[in-house]
Amino acid sequence: MNIFYLLLGGFLLIATTLDLLWTTLWVDGSAGPISARLTTWMWRGLRRVSGRRSRTLSLAGPLILAATLFTWVALIWAGWTFFFAGDPGSLIDTRDQEPITWPGRIWYVAYTMFTVGNGDFSPKDGFWQVASSVTAASGMTFVTLGVSYVLAVLGAVAQKRSFAGSVTGLGTRSEEIARRGWNGADFQAIDLLLSSLATQLSTLVEQHKSYPILHYYHSAQGKNASALAVTLLDEALTIFRFGVPDACRPNAAQVENARSSIGSYLETLNSAFIQPAAQTPPPPDLDCLRAAGLPTVADEVFAQALADLEERRRKLLGMLEADAWPWPPVQS
Repeated sequence: MNIFYLLLGGFLLIATTLDLLWTTLWVDGSAGPISARLTTWMWRGLRRVSGRRSRTLSLAGPLILAATLFTWVALIWAGWTFFFAGDPGSLIDTRDQEPITWPGRIWYVAYTMFTVGNGDFSPKDGFWQVASSVTAASGMTFVTLGVSYVLAVLGAVAQKRSFAGSVTGLGTRSEEIARRGWNGADFQAIDLLLSSLATQLSTLVEQHKSYPILHYYHSAQGKNASALAVTLLDEALTIFRFGVPDACRPNAAQVENARSSIGSYLETLNSAFIQPAAQTPPPPDLDCLRAAGLPTVADEVFAQALADLEERRRKLLGMLEADAWPWPPVQS
């Protein structure tokens, strides 16, 4: 009996199972410790290699998702292999009734996990028969949870792109969105749209909490990039809330609801290890709004409001930098 192999195999199995269940089933727990670090390291490596090439970064999400699934398989496979290696007589070669070698153990665990079926090897009676049954169950569990997780992530990616298109369709600058919301007298025409966007964003927030890997799905085109869309929308809301007089603002409840959804979205950045930028981004340009005939508050009043929002706006900039997009948000 080799205690080291038994303990090593047990540790790998417990750690991987917890990480798998944590990532796929616990909606408030973000990603498991193994998955979270793997995705972060891979993203940082891809960022260094690709620079700001959006086409290359658009491969990051699929590659990270595939690597996560492969890591789970490899660790579970290795865990069971070491576990069976803890007892040299745990598996028997049915052809010559002798204990099997390392390649044989690896092969046995593989076909047991994925239920291929093979009569060349069999477990020793008793405990090792039970262990073989659990090996098969772990493989079926991984396949079920893995496929469900992939489908859920891909569905969330589609919704993420849909939200981004809804925002960037209004304009590629926050000032442009504000101008399009002006009906000549006030911004009331944009109330319904703000309500719809806040609802979409609330759904997106919950999806990012459940599937933090969504942060690493980079869009090659700016019009489909959620990081750009969230920043555009928040800067436009800042104009609506602090940059125009009270009498012509959009519905206050709709504005605050949308701002609250964005605040919740920014909180999900912690699960992806995305930090606020070191510097504060430039402010929206009220002069271009004035030139278009829109009423605005004094620059000093707006500057004071922006000072109170410095931490929030640095988080937005940090999110853009992590996703390789510039400020102010512009369409690629």
